[in-house]
Amino acid sequence: MGLAVHDVPDATPLWRVERSDCLDFLGALEDGSVDCIVTDPAYSGMNQHMQFGRGRIVGRYGEPGNSRWFQEFHDDPATFSRFLEECHRVLRPDRHIYVMFDSFSLLSLGALMRERFNVKGVIVWDKVNIGMGHYFRRSHELVVFACKGRRRLNRRDLADVWRIKRIHRGAYPTQKPVELFARMLVGSVEPGMVVCDPFAGSGSSAIAALAAGCSFAGADISADAVALARARCSAYTTTGRDPLEA
Repeated sequence: MGLAVHDVPDATPLWRVERSDCLDFLGALEDGSVDCIVTDPAYSGMNQHMQFGRGRIVGRYGEPGNSRWFQEFHDDPATFSRFLEECHRVLRPDRHIYVMFDSFSLLSLGALMRERFNVKGVIVWDKVNIGMGHYFRRSHELVVFACKGRRRLNRRDLADVWRIKRIHRGAYPTQKPVELFARMLVGSVEPGMVVCDPFAGSGSSAIAALAAGCSFAGADISADAVALARARCSAYTTTGRDPLEA
């Protein structure tokens, strides 16, 4: 089920977004079939301990009968380890992976990244606008940057704090800016490579991949999210414009 474009550097970037559980999706990919993984799992840990505002946090989305967009990823250590094992298997040697974390999941699960990959650093996403929180209100998220094998960044002028304004009232509840994923890819891919996101959501990572001249393989468990991401990719490849971001 890979997107075999490695031997055709000038090939038109391909894309596909499937409706699938992340583990099922990764399990169907061939060994060493992708060149970069960028993903933002729907962690459940923090949300099981907190509720903000009027129940807007994603911890309420998975309740029976709730019609919200997505179910959370049950991020217990055993499940998260399986996820990382599959990521390691499908990633080609000497390639990069970027996994987003909130502060709770980083403390509870971040160390597992070191059991599968060579962790190179933690990037801070400064979201500019303040978010929710009980004590210090959150205005950042974290990205663990790691490598399977050894691979340098394409550039040496990239900082580890990214000031990118978060999306407010987007088309998708946890929609991330395309620029966030573009920052990940700029140091890690070349045109013709394959980018993978097992938690594709609204498709922001897909747009970043296509804009970088890469093909994209992604999945999401939500039928609505998949429909949105597919429509977004189709519009971008047809018009060169992203319908969800100016």
